[in-house]
Amino acid sequence: MVKKNISQKRRSWNTTVFLKQAMAVSGLFFVVFILFHSYGNLKIFGGPEAYNEYAHHLRTMFMPILPYEGLLWILRVGLIVFLAVHLYAAAVTWKRSKRARGSRYMMKRNAADAYAARTMRWGGVILLIFIIFHLLHFTTKTIQVGDPNAYAAGEIDGVSQAPYLMMQTTFAHWYMVLVYAIGVAALCMHISHGIWSALQSFGWLRKNTKAVVVIISGLVGLLVFVVFMAPPTYLLFTGGVH
Repeated sequence: MVKKNISQKRRSWNTTVFLKQAMAVSGLFFVVFILFHSYGNLKIFGGPEAYNEYAHHLRTMFMPILPYEGLLWILRVGLIVFLAVHLYAAAVTWKRSKRARGSRYMMKRNAADAYAARTMRWGGVILLIFIIFHLLHFTTKTIQVGDPNAYAAGEIDGVSQAPYLMMQTTFAHWYMVLVYAIGVAALCMHISHGIWSALQSFGWLRKNTKAVVVIISGLVGLLVFVVFMAPPTYLLFTGGVH
């Protein structure tokens, strides 16, 4: 009886509906993180002191309960776990969808949602590459663009000056703004499609409200794009505060 219950639970965890809901929940986690991230990026308009102080606050939050950068590492591990769940669920559902393409249901679905599905799939690939690049650039500093001294800047009153200088030296180059624009565009398209797709996965989307939700999702994606690209654009054209 116990083995039977375990087997049933495993099957329920591997159903397409459950996997889509897992994608929705993990996607929601990313959206919340992105909102906080975009808020932090806007600190760039306050100048070096405001931006560096914000970055310092994130690294020292909850000290001494947590070590230096403890909260950031908790967030990073959480992001990796949710990303793994998201990628696994996406891969399995895509594989099942590919197998079922011969059915009448899938023919109808492909006719209606083929463009959205392709956008989600290839946009997801571009987004994954962008995330890896972003981490190698700003987190591990493996990839350095512009003045290398900016990545190893010292401290003033215990606050590192590197965060603002890294942003400043990076986005002084138009091609880096373009790279980030492509990555953020992929992110925003993923968010737009993901919002109404998540509502659909939980059965919260009705036919008579789908069009409105799609429009709202698109506007949310556009807003995120504007907010994320405002700091790089500002730094490109003004050079920031020296």
